[in-house]
Amino acid sequence: MCSSDLMTLTRYPNEFRGVLQDAVMQGASDIHFCAGQSPWIRVQGELFKLNQAEHAQQNDQDSVALLDALSPYIDTHLAKRLSQGYEIDFSFAVAGLGRFRANVFKSHRGIGAVLRHIRDAIPSLAEINTPKVLPDLLQSAGLFLVTGATGSGKSTTLAAILQHLNHTTRQHIITIEDPIEFIHTNQQCCVTQREIGHHSKSFAHALLAALREDPDVILVGELRDLETIRLALTAAETGHLVLASLHTRSAAASVERIVDVFDSAEKALVRTQVSEALIGVVSQTLHRPVHSKKRQAAFEVMVATPAIRHLIREGKTSHIHNAIQTGASYGMQTMGQAMQSAQSQTDAIAL
Repeated sequence: MCSSDLMTLTRYPNEFRGVLQDAVMQGASDIHFCAGQSPWIRVQGELFKLNQAEHAQQNDQDSVALLDALSPYIDTHLAKRLSQGYEIDFSFAVAGLGRFRANVFKSHRGIGAVLRHIRDAIPSLAEINTPKVLPDLLQSAGLFLVTGATGSGKSTTLAAILQHLNHTTRQHIITIEDPIEFIHTNQQCCVTQREIGHHSKSFAHALLAALREDPDVILVGELRDLETIRLALTAAETGHLVLASLHTRSAAASVERIVDVFDSAEKALVRTQVSEALIGVVSQTLHRPVHSKKRQAAFEVMVATPAIRHLIREGKTSHIHNAIQTGASYGMQTMGQAMQSAQSQTDAIAL
């Protein structure tokens, strides 16, 4: 049963699927639905109106009807939250098109939604050109962070990491996500995927429970709050590989974000914890090199060497960038170095 804002309109499922299909065929990463407007799609980082004739003629009712087509995927709990004025997050699958992560919200125009397309096939680390040092870092217990702005590909990188572990190790992997995006089937690992709001009430609650579920690897979709960060550090310190994401743009900023969540009285202790628990940080962005039509990922890499651990412990995060810049022998690189290298490779191909 859904709220009155999202009543099921069964006469529009084919049109809704048509929008999704057209968006996927055009390589869209995101699909925007706004009441009273034709859908918009984001392709290679830029936003375009989906202007085929069958979509361009939408009126207000048609646009809302497309949103109503989401109602089969919205349970009673989510519908109630939406009716109370909250935004809601969930994911769903469409046969032949893949999975979609949805955020539905209210605006001055009415109900709106943004869908992120999640491909069925999980890419390998090589296919997304991750740093060569990454597989070596994943062999250790500790905290490994994947960071970047919204839409920079963090979820894809984390999925590729899990795929790598799933095919090369024999472990119990627990994921804690909001919502579940990529679906992992058991290969050499037993993979347990849990979704906040459906399988547990919060990241912190699920993470605490995960520690009692014989985990080897724990993926935390996002380090959102103090309690989740505290538990993630504890898990990393007690012999688990903890993978997590943060909305930060550099390794140094990631360390600062974690420390700043805590009270002043705890910061010194937390710096020590982070310096001991951290394995490394990969900060990523999507950019379009000259001579290239497609965006590609560029990765800043920080490896927790003794020098890096010392800087974190002493609160000298402003020096981390220089340490990364001179740490090529450990597999480290700054974002500037990564983008310069990517451009050089693109230029060579163009020649």
